[in-house]
Amino acid sequence: MKIGLLGAGHLGKIHLTQLLTIPDIEFVGFFDIDENVRKHVSEKFNVKAFESPEKLIEICDAVDIVTPTLSHFEYASYALRNRKHIFIEKPFTHTLDEAKILLSLGEESECVIQVGHVERFNPAFRMAEPSIDNPMFIEAHRLAQFNPRGTDVSVVSDLMIHDIDIVLSIVKSRVKKIHAGGVAVVSETPDICNARIEFENGCTANLTASRISMKNMRKMRMFQKNAYISVDFLSKETEILKLRNHEGPEDPFAITIDLGNDKGKKEIFFEKPNIPETNAIRNELEQFVDCVKNHKKPSVTGHDGFHAMEVVSQILEKLKFTSGLLE
Repeated sequence: MKIGLLGAGHLGKIHLTQLLTIPDIEFVGFFDIDENVRKHVSEKFNVKAFESPEKLIEICDAVDIVTPTLSHFEYASYALRNRKHIFIEKPFTHTLDEAKILLSLGEESECVIQVGHVERFNPAFRMAEPSIDNPMFIEAHRLAQFNPRGTDVSVVSDLMIHDIDIVLSIVKSRVKKIHAGGVAVVSETPDICNARIEFENGCTANLTASRISMKNMRKMRMFQKNAYISVDFLSKETEILKLRNHEGPEDPFAITIDLGNDKGKKEIFFEKPNIPETNAIRNELEQFVDCVKNHKKPSVTGHDGFHAMEVVSQILEKLKFTSGLLE
């Protein structure tokens, strides 16, 4: 399987280092619009730099697109029209219309489209996933210290979209209503935002994202019947608290809750599983390679990327802000 990389910026170089060590693929080279970047990266990693994206795409079986969002559609559409599989970083595209076209091209070409919502591969979330069952209230905080990189789009498109994708993957219901508020503080796009997403099944997700925080935080808390689950995406820690009916003789060491009114007692069970050391970016790229080779469906499809963008679009509309990711 021949694979190439489009975009060799900060994240692109991280992808490059992983692609060079994934077995059973041939990394054919990369393209970056900046000639100086091409020269530097080619020399540093001893890989071929292509003078145009078209020449690279044409000799590949698949491409990894890690360019600025504005160029996603141009490169992805060319690749799909030439029947090349694509891994494309989030957000999927710049506009919803572009995303719809790519989904159509993907179906016509029968090519794999995987979107880089990397938090799906975070080992703390993966450890929590088997315990998540119909959550009814979700709270997430994704806070970051200011970094000029990424301020060309809103904090919703840059940071909150991670939590939006996670929430959409675990809540098996359609979005009913969205409330949102946010402001631009240091850039021309919203830097802090809070969104309340209500689903048809009664679940509510309250999401906060900021890129002007004094400290970094990436936490999500999920509440469901007889359970509370906490995931720290940054420190990669998972905590699971479950309630079970108390039966049998009294255990003096057990933690119990008396429900009152003759409703009995429930025991509290606390788990803090050991999280394996894994590289989420490597894992998502390995899955992409496996899906291409074995005709499988990826964890994060083009449709998943599109649905996350739909919610982002609705939030930005509530903020009365339409530039940045979506116009």
